[in-house]
Parts: sequence; C-alpha cells; structure tokens
Amino acid sequence: MKPEPIFARTYIDRLAAAGRYYFISADTRHALDVSPEAARQALNKLSRQGLIVASPARGFYVIVPPEYRSLGCLLAEQFIPALMAQKDRPYYAGLLSAAQYYGAAHQRPQEFQVFLEKNRRPISCGRVRFAFIARKQIERVPVKKFNTARGEILVSTPEATAIDLAGYPRHAGGHDHVATILSELAEQIDSVALTEAADTALYKLHIRPPARYSEDIDLVQVNAEPAGPVMDALREVLDPWLRKPRYRQSEESLPR
Repeated sequence: MKPEPIFARTYIDRLAAAGRYYFISADTRHALDVSPEAARQALNKLSRQGLIVASPARGFYVIVPPEYRSLGCLLAEQFIPALMAQKDRPYYAGLLSAAQYYGAAHQRPQEFQVFLEKNRRPISCGRVRFAFIARKQIERVPVKKFNTARGEILVSTPEATAIDLAGYPRHAGGHDHVATILSELAEQIDSVALTEAADTALYKLHIRPPARYSEDIDLVQVNAEPAGPVMDALREVLDPWLRKPRYRQSEESLPR
C-alpha cells in the first residue's frame, strides 16, 4: 500500500525538528514522491511565501529559522561545511573570515571567504555573500575546528591565516589592513608553526608559474664597513622565525 503523500512544508518542518538544516533536491523528490520539476516548484513556492528555505547552490537547500529570516539565509559558517561535503571538495575558511575566529577582525567581513582547490564564482544567498579563493596544496594547510550553531567548520590556523593574508592582500583590504590584522594575530602565532605553514605557500603559491623558488634572503652591503653588527641584529630578529641561516659572500661585497 502506497504511503500517504506529505507536503513540502511538512517535510521541511520534520527536518528542522530533527536538527537538520540542509538538504539536497533529490532528498525532497524522494520524500514527496514527485518529479524533479515538481519538487523544485514546491521549494520555490516555500521560499517566496516566507523565506523558509533558501538555495545557496544549485540543488542544495538550507532551512532558514526565524532568527535568520531577515538575512534570507543561514550564516555561511553554518552550511559551508555541509555544502563542501556534498560537493566532495576540501576547503577551509581563511583570510578575514579566519581572522575573526581569533579576535583579529574589527568587524564581521562583508563576505565569508573560503579557500578551495580551484576558483569559483562568488555566491549570494539572501543577504549572505561568500567568496571562493583558489589555493594550491590546500590539504597541507594547517587548520583548526571551530564549533558553530550547526556543527563544526575548518578554519586556517593563526599561522596559516598570517601566510594567506600576506599573500592575498587584495582580498583582505590592502596591505595596511593586513598589517593591522597581523599585529593583532602576532601573540597567537608560533614561530615553528609559522615556518611549517609557510612551506605550503612561498613562491609556488603566489607566482604562477613560479619565477623562482627560494627561501634565501639576499642582503647587499652598500658601504665598505664591517657588517658584523648588522648581521647580529638581523639574526636576533630572524633566527627564531626562519631558523639558523646560511651566509654567502662574494669578493665584491667584502670590506676592503
């Protein structure tokens, strides 16, 4: 005997009551026992009637509780993990969005910033906007888990966030804004972890194709005078971050 049909509103209410705030169109089609077009029309009707559901990506829907109806969508951090899992894509929240988890952002960013393996166009869901930035070696980037109202989200560590901010200033409000955020992140940054995070980036990340891959710091002596005091001061600052350096001098650079 065929079970009695249920309506889209009833289906959504049951999901919300079970604590589930996202679903895909195929779930609705099977639950309502209707065609794909009928399922889409039913969900669109609910959306028009009271912003009960929203669709940040094709075939992916979120249930919008009353406290977020004015936004017309859930907060990005509450459904990005589910969306990325449904698409089977590695990700992490980064740049200004990551900085806010560490108390280093003065205000909530205008768009939620997510790193992926490949570029993807920005998406808007109601008044919620999120942008995607391509990142090579994304699975090597160190991340931390943060709890949200709907589960957990992956966020770059303070060290990885600092590296990304330095490498993507255009996405972070420019160099001056990046400098301000880095100064606020500084107390949470571990020098060894920073070196390890930098290993996932350097020239290979920001220059395509790499013009040069190097971890050298080239110093040019302008005046013919002893360089010892300068080198000692540089070592005091850089050694904790970059470990013990190697020096190479040419005959032209030596004081005469």
